[in-house]
Amino acid sequence: MNCLENSERFFINGQWVSPSAQDQKDIINPATEEPCGRIALAHAQDVNRAVEAAHAAFEAWSAITRAERLEILGRIPSIYQRRAEEMSQAISLEMGAPITLARESQTPAGLAHIEETLDALRHYQFEECEDGILITHEPIGVAGLITPWNWPMNQIACKVMPALAAGCTVVLKPSEIAPLSAIIFTEILHEAGVPAGVYNMVNGDGPVAGEALARHPLVNVMSFTGSTQAGIAVAQAAAPTVKRVLQELGGKSANIIFPDTDFADAVERGAQECFGNSGQSCDAPTRMLVPYDLMEKTMDIAAKVANSLRVGDPTDSMTELGPVVSASQFNRIQALIEKGTAQGAILAAGGGGRPEGLTQGYYVRPTVFGHVTSDMVIAQEEIFGPVLSIMGYADEDDAIRLANSTPYGLAAYVQSGSMERARRVARKLRAGTVTLNGAAWTVKAPFGGYGLSGNGRECSRFGIAEFLETKAIVGYGADSKKQ
Repeated sequence: MNCLENSERFFINGQWVSPSAQDQKDIINPATEEPCGRIALAHAQDVNRAVEAAHAAFEAWSAITRAERLEILGRIPSIYQRRAEEMSQAISLEMGAPITLARESQTPAGLAHIEETLDALRHYQFEECEDGILITHEPIGVAGLITPWNWPMNQIACKVMPALAAGCTVVLKPSEIAPLSAIIFTEILHEAGVPAGVYNMVNGDGPVAGEALARHPLVNVMSFTGSTQAGIAVAQAAAPTVKRVLQELGGKSANIIFPDTDFADAVERGAQECFGNSGQSCDAPTRMLVPYDLMEKTMDIAAKVANSLRVGDPTDSMTELGPVVSASQFNRIQALIEKGTAQGAILAAGGGGRPEGLTQGYYVRPTVFGHVTSDMVIAQEEIFGPVLSIMGYADEDDAIRLANSTPYGLAAYVQSGSMERARRVARKLRAGTVTLNGAAWTVKAPFGGYGLSGNGRECSRFGIAEFLETKAIVGYGADSKKQ
């Protein structure tokens, strides 16, 4: 794989450069548990070098016109498409996504954000004048971006592209667990002619490289996606310099299914969406809320979905679920499955251990728990694996109460044959995104959460806005009085 040529270097000021130290980390293929590459790990001095390059490039990049920015960034999609298969192979290798999922969802998600950001930039209103006051939205400065391993291109594209579109310069630290796709993305931006220093990339871990980036006084905004615990650490590191911090964190999304919908179809769809990407999606509908008297029926339908899924080798085009990303993730999921059983949840499918016939790799059995109550750990903690918790409710108000009974608020889902009811319930759910009746995913909607799911919004014009400062120039208009 070509990207391995640059895996032990960083991209700073338009060049691939050697690290300041020799610390390295193996990239582990989660399907084999064996190394498939190696990256250099950045120290604080490497991060400082990247930030200083971004700071030096900011004045020129922020001053160019919208048309000039569009011309440069507009070269990215065609290069990305040309390297799409290589990107898909890298994502499948580094984080275990089935190759079909990588080709049909993981890689295209990045392209969708790239193209949507370009369209949003074409129409973004950076200035408006009212009552003699010019309101102008200006790039905030250097953006530090930390991205996760579960949807690597989705998250890299929906941070990097809006930041660059806004006129910011960037230092990206991708996940050290799944860095190969970020290296390819970096090569794409370099080929597109993004000016030196405007985009920089260092590999490294959170406690060293991530903290150095968040603490750096020349970084004006931090955008982080990952666990709530890590997000808190980023915010604490950023606090002394009073920089803006954007966080897209954990989730425990409720999927309310009302009996007036096509119930069996809604349960099947909900289970499939929960298990997709091996359950490693922050907005996965992991809590399925159904009427008490339909609990057994729901468990049966969801169990059939779980038992039908083909779990195995990510390189096989027929595989539907690959491994989870790492040994630590595998062990955490196993512990939570055990906790669910110990606390009295009823196991309808799956359970502990690997699926039958798989003795190597971080494979988890698609698992369904029924009769889950809100005081159970599996109802409150983000599991980030293919585990579905089915909870019973008494009526509409009870369903809303249960949906809002966790500290998270990233996403929620409502299935109802009555659009009036679906809309009414959606307005009462404390979540950043509420999807009704299986509506298609879109990059046009703002994405982000309430509560412990973070703050700020990503995607389209909403993503661009997060990287802008608002300035009021009073007396700008011809009829304004001087003060």
